[in-house]
Amino acid sequence: MKLCIPTMDDRGMEAVTSDHFGSAPFFTLVDTETGEWETIANRDSRAHGTCQPLEFLGPSSVDVMLCKGLGRRAFARLQSAGVDVYVTREGDVKSSVEAFREDRLQAMNEREACGGRHGGGHLGHHGGGHHGHHGGC
Repeated sequence: MKLCIPTMDDRGMEAVTSDHFGSAPFFTLVDTETGEWETIANRDSRAHGTCQPLEFLGPSSVDVMLCKGLGRRAFARLQSAGVDVYVTREGDVKSSVEAFREDRLQAMNEREACGGRHGGGHLGHHGGGHHGHHGGC
């Protein structure tokens, strides 16, 4: 199974998890069977809200996204592509992968995805709340 975790840097299993999917500078991919990982730069991190959540992967495929937060459009597109989304509040890739393996992460649903300008919870912040500066991805 291949996991994808939005990250702030390219240090593999030690990479710091990003608070939001669309603005993450990198994506760390982890194969749960082999333990191998790779990092892919997010070329669209400054174009937040463009909502092409799988284009950065190229020929790679992903089974599960582990993230702190993402917009409703990105969530819907990942779901329609067959990618499950789980919420992680872990600080790095290694801890997020361990939490997933130990079944400690909650599956995200559409209601929990960041709603953009008009509110909606943001999973990177405890308690949710408004998140006015993010678009729908």
